[in-house]
Amino acid sequence: MARFFCDNAPMKFRVIIEPDEDGVFVAECPNLPGCISQGRTRAEAVANIKDAIQGYLASLKKHSEPAPLPVTEELVEVSA
Repeated sequence: MARFFCDNAPMKFRVIIEPDEDGVFVAECPNLPGCISQGRTRAEAVANIKDAIQGYLASLKKHSEPAPLPVTEELVEVSA
C-alpha cells in the first residue's frame, strides 16, 4: 500500500545494517527496493542510508509516484 507525499511530514523506515565480509557496514531499506548504502562505520552507514532514502523519496515525488507507507512495528519479547 502506498500514499502520496505530505510536505515536511516525517517518515520512519526500517533499515537493516550488517557488516559485510570486508568489514564495511551495508545499510538497506527494505520498503524502498534498491535503496542501499554503506559506510566504514555503523554511524557512517546510517548517515549514508538517510541520504539515500531522502534521494529515493525525492525521486518518487518528482515523478509523481506514491511513497510507500512507513513501517510501524512492535518489539515482542518471548521466552524460549
